[in-house]
Amino acid sequence: MSMATHEVTIGRSPHDVFAFLADGENDPAWRPEVADVKRESGDGAGAVFRQGVRGPMGRRVDADYRLTEYEPDSVLAFEVIAGPVRPHGRYELTPDGDGTRVRFTLECELSGPKKLMMGRSVEKSMRGEVGNLDRLKDVLELRC
Repeated sequence: MSMATHEVTIGRSPHDVFAFLADGENDPAWRPEVADVKRESGDGAGAVFRQGVRGPMGRRVDADYRLTEYEPDSVLAFEVIAGPVRPHGRYELTPDGDGTRVRFTLECELSGPKKLMMGRSVEKSMRGEVGNLDRLKDVLELRC
């Protein structure tokens, strides 16, 4: 199983950080590989977002996801339900002084030919995804 994790402290309340993360339509503001995203259905756990990411040669790749855990101000988790790679991710938020400590863990199970053909690129992509927490910090700290 491939796994990547990253942590940052954001100078905003857990409530503000959670609300921003839970609305997947905010993703293009801090995740540069997201081409488009739109809430398809639901709120909270079970909500589905239709998402396209930039794949090889800039081509759009489906990467729709479903929220699997939704604990306001503390835990948000998801699973990718469309596309060639289906990672699971989890954000854990904890108060940290006047801000919020955010830990993002991304895991993906590849086997057989996919592991041989895509393993290294998936691991690189996952490291980039969790590293985007630094962009999230910048975006949220610049907002009023």
